[in-house]
Amino acid sequence: MQPTYSIDNPRLSYQTKLDLWETGFGLQKVDGLEPSAYMIELAQSQAKGDLTYQDVHEEIRRYHAEVSAETQEADLVALRIAELLSRRGFSFSPGTLLSIHKELFQDIFPDEIPVGTFRRTNISKKEYVLGSDSVVYADYTMIEATLDYDFTQEKKFAYQGLTKEEIVAHIQQFISGIWQIHPFREGNTRAVIVFLIQYLREFGFDVDNEPFQKNARFFRDALVLDNAKMLQKNSQPLTQFFENLLLNGQNDLIL
Repeated sequence: MQPTYSIDNPRLSYQTKLDLWETGFGLQKVDGLEPSAYMIELAQSQAKGDLTYQDVHEEIRRYHAEVSAETQEADLVALRIAELLSRRGFSFSPGTLLSIHKELFQDIFPDEIPVGTFRRTNISKKEYVLGSDSVVYADYTMIEATLDYDFTQEKKFAYQGLTKEEIVAHIQQFISGIWQIHPFREGNTRAVIVFLIQYLREFGFDVDNEPFQKNARFFRDALVLDNAKMLQKNSQPLTQFFENLLLNGQNDLIL
């Protein structure tokens, strides 16, 4: 029998690969991280086809061991985001979110912070956009059940007949809800964004990654405001971000 499937190994253009790298670098700003200048040089070489992702990994590991480990998290997570987004496989399930988290943060966080598994404690975080208050995240005992419910409801949702604006509004609501669960001890926003980009591709959206490259911190703050307590809740910034991301919006993403 002759094979009926082709091996999926897309030959990405220089500009496409560079765009993925810039997305990976931009997402580090969610946590105030910046890549090393050397990592940026290696990214250029990989985008040109001079290095493979494995070559970059080995070289940046050597740099961290011999020169400086100060930017290790930003460098390695950006590399993993670029490589992950260069692949086209996707499955819509909580398991994919777990897999993304594990791939991005394996060997990055201290041993006491679990990677690729749901958190086993309740958490809070002081947010400057809430005057040092915190979003109320899902109780850790309910994470798996809540994710399963949200994913099941999303699978059942009928997008047929909706305008593009209505589709984007619903995806925005779904992703904001997943982020509010905050299933992981650390790394939630970056993992959710990578999942979102993959999900939007599955929809067939032509995703403009520039808002993530330049305004990742705004996106996180917008998620915080969208999930704040009732008197502090403000969904407008998140709506503006999604308009720029998917509807050719030109909103100034400034809080």
